[in-house]
Amino acid sequence: MTEDTADSRVSAALERGQIILFDAECVLCSKNAQIVLTHDKARRFYLAPMQGAVGADLSRRHGLDPENPTSIAVVGKSSVHTDSDAIIAIYAALAWPWRLVALLRIVPAPVRDPVYRLIARNRYRLFGKRAECWLPTAEHRARML
Repeated sequence: MTEDTADSRVSAALERGQIILFDAECVLCSKNAQIVLTHDKARRFYLAPMQGAVGADLSRRHGLDPENPTSIAVVGKSSVHTDSDAIIAIYAALAWPWRLVALLRIVPAPVRDPVYRLIARNRYRLFGKRAECWLPTAEHRARML
């Protein structure tokens, strides 16, 4: 994919919704991506694995290291959410019962984020690491960047 094509796909995705940057080698992160693709009936989220060209570029633009991803990110036209704010932003936009995760907003970010970071630092040990990046089904492929 050329840079112009990638940029146009990113621009189009941001016109329609938001882009989730995720670690496709992480079993937990990949499961989260599958949940989003399955339960985002409004099709507002697009996904970009940090290991891919588009995801790596977007990660760098927003201060994340795609070689050592430490957070998930939700990129919008005028906003970027990371850490627990990203998880809340994602799940608050899904249908019930997933949007109940939004109740975590009552917990201050200085309390939520250290818990998020602890899990993120240990995600491979706790949940596993894929030998190859997770790939979506044909049905969801159009929402991957």
